[in-house]
Amino acid sequence: MASEKTDILQRLDGLHWTKLHTGVTLALGVGWLLDSFEVNLTGSVLEILKKQFDVTSQQAAWITGTWLLGIMAGAVVFGYLADQFGRKKLFIMTLALYAICTVLSSLSPDYWLFMVFRFLTAMGVGAEYSAISSAIGEFLPVKSRGRAAALVMNFWPVGAMLAALANWICLTLLAQYPSIAWRVAFALGAIGAVFVAWFRKTVPESPRWLLSRGKIREAAAVVRRFELAATPAAPERALSETSLSAAPLQRRGFGSQIRELLRDYPGRLALGSILDLSEAFGYYGLFTFMALKVLPAIHVSDTLVPAFYFIGNVAALVGGLCMVLMFDRLGRKFTVTSFYALAALCTALLIPALETQSAWMVLGAFMLANFAATGAWTSAYPTFSEIFPTHLRATGIGMSVAVGRVGAMASGPLLVWLSNQMGANAAFGLVSALWLVGCAAMIPWCLHGMDGAGLSLEQMVEVAPLTV
Repeated sequence: MASEKTDILQRLDGLHWTKLHTGVTLALGVGWLLDSFEVNLTGSVLEILKKQFDVTSQQAAWITGTWLLGIMAGAVVFGYLADQFGRKKLFIMTLALYAICTVLSSLSPDYWLFMVFRFLTAMGVGAEYSAISSAIGEFLPVKSRGRAAALVMNFWPVGAMLAALANWICLTLLAQYPSIAWRVAFALGAIGAVFVAWFRKTVPESPRWLLSRGKIREAAAVVRRFELAATPAAPERALSETSLSAAPLQRRGFGSQIRELLRDYPGRLALGSILDLSEAFGYYGLFTFMALKVLPAIHVSDTLVPAFYFIGNVAALVGGLCMVLMFDRLGRKFTVTSFYALAALCTALLIPALETQSAWMVLGAFMLANFAATGAWTSAYPTFSEIFPTHLRATGIGMSVAVGRVGAMASGPLLVWLSNQMGANAAFGLVSALWLVGCAAMIPWCLHGMDGAGLSLEQMVEVAPLTV
């Protein structure tokens, strides 16, 4: 049975890229677009929401904080469920939760109900982080895994640009009714989720997850689909009677999953957690702080904020695509470390830019910061998604995301408070320092860890699991 598992994995890893790979990758990866759409939609209208609900800047910052708390809860809960019940069952469930709750968000009559529905919407998106991030790499051939997984991350800046465009159109067409405009923009996300759900119906279960549960026949059938997509005349391979009669493995409790991660893979869990904490604080904190403090200070009007973010996310897309070119060619270690260091430097450039009080100078610095930040986090996710074993992958990703969201959740309120006490320069300095924390976390992995380029997911786990 072990040899048959190995044979199935080798066949999966050795496949040429097919239309089926493209369809699966797009259907799953578009979840990043929905998350980005929601985050940037909220960031673009924070000032409007502040006026709509008559709340303080600190309370408005907690709109983002509540979103991150929901992401954290969804990533942990659904990450565990994805490891126990399969990736496929979560594909539609997460979209349904997201679509229903984002519509309810748009109908919220007051601040507190809005916060409740944003939390529930975020839980659906948080599930995408763990279930989808774990599944994508499990389908892809070795030679394409890094580049394709990294490219999928660039759905994020695309979603951000769509959010800015949707906000700009709604705020322009409904300029006389800003309290209606933001509600229409939020409801648009549900429409996108319906289309994504339709495409996901055809996505098969992860063959690696099936093998981890002892379901050899089902895994072989999925791999056979990919083989036929690549070579219609590919010969059928028979399975032994032992494989056909193998009983699925028993499900494990949440505590058992966590104990194994902490016992056998503490360094890997620490790396994923610190990288996510660093990028989440830096990215979410920057966008929240820009919306609540920086843009009002340089007199960027509410209706122009979406345009400001749209331009900034064009730079983000360029940064993400530059990362894709480096990811396999120069390796995960160099790419992640260098982009985190660059993000720290570019964020610091916002300090002299803001002192000029020029919207154009701030926009230029924001574009550089977004370029580097997007290159950093889009390289981090494929890196720590491939360092956990299959039966723990979604749980490990979920825990890493959860730790990251703890810092990100407090980033907006903390940066607003720090700015009030010590000025905007101190806030930008803290964001820059957090990027350096992620850079420092990569040093032990650069010295002792494995670079995933050209290695199977199983090889990433087999070597020195206890020390790195």
